[in-house]
Amino acid sequence: MFIKALRVGLGQLIIAGDFITRPGKKQRPAAAQAQVDQAAKSLTLYQFHACPFCVKTRRTLRRLNVPVVLRDAKNNEQDRQTLLEQGGKIKVPCLRIEEDGKTTWMYESKVIIDYLNQRFANV
Repeated sequence: MFIKALRVGLGQLIIAGDFITRPGKKQRPAAAQAQVDQAAKSLTLYQFHACPFCVKTRRTLRRLNVPVVLRDAKNNEQDRQTLLEQGGKIKVPCLRIEEDGKTTWMYESKVIIDYLNQRFANV
């Protein structure tokens, strides 16, 4: 019971810290942002709200101004089941990438952040 309360408390601290120090969104010309918005439609992030690695990934999405659909794999049973059945494991963060009729499930925050930076930082 104590461990669970501690975990919930730490999760709330992580969320509060993220809110207070949230980065600004990258500013782009309207045409470039429209291109990013269109590309982001093929991306979905499976995450837990208070997971520090998920927070780190969401901060990168915000900084790069990439509007990705977020799925709560902790509290939404359907999202959790999709992550398990299609992604292969319940591990977050996980970025689902749908391109050219192919679906890729990318795990590990560092790998996801590197991918996002390569794809969207210079757009």
